Amino acid sequence: MTTIGIIGSAGRMGQALARVGPDLGATIAGGIDAGGDPATLAHGCEVLVDFSAPSALEANLAAAVATGTPILIGTTGLQPQHHAMIDEAAKQVAVLQTGTVSLGVTLIARLVREAAARLGPDWDIEIVETHHRHKVDAPSGTALLLGEAAAAGRGTTLAEAKVTDRAGLVGARAEGTIGFASLRGGSVAGDHQVIFAGTGERVEIGHRAEDRTIFAKGAITAALWLADKPAGRYQMAEVLGL
Repeated sequence: MTTIGIIGSAGRMGQALARVGPDLGATIAGGIDAGGDPATLAHGCEVLVDFSAPSALEANLAAAVATGTPILIGTTGLQPQHHAMIDEAAKQVAVLQTGTVSLGVTLIARLVREAAARLGPDWDIEIVETHHRHKVDAPSGTALLLGEAAAAGRGTTLAEAKVTDRAGLVGARAEGTIGFASLRGGSVAGDHQVIFAGTGERVEIGHRAEDRTIFAKGAITAALWLADKPAGRYQMAEVLGL
């Protein structure tokens, strides 16, 4: 059985990973939280799974590189400088970074890209996401991943097309933009809907997470897939063979 080390083991995802790992063929080698030593953890496992915080990423990547341990990064709220760190680390070790570890969302991201590519620019794209009251970042990593898929289908980048704030008199919707709306409340594990709004009709592609366990199962599945991969930067779509 593949041994997995959990970074962020006391968090919701960390606890879920520890529960489902053995059922999927993984042995949990241990875990750390803020103040823990990722290098020691990396020495004792075959794959690292990181659901901690952006501020911990540099040390976690350094530990993975130093020990040659593949690492799955599910931490959200990453900025361009974090992605630059990941690109550098991926030259020496296998890294899978993703905005979502849900296998279902991974599949619908492909559908969103196809729809965006085939529907004309007169179809407006809006992404609505809902999460529990404790989530600290918005839009969610999953919403951004879906936005990136839509932007790629349109032959642009999300940085160019993204609109996240429409407060006040902002004027009419600009053609080609991708809008985001973030809702927070209760215990919602994660709802995402991509709306393609045309004149007189709408196409809606959505995903609803009913239990946090789905994310843990997706992360373990991806970690097991990553365990024997050579250095490089990987995506969840590759886990599903998309």
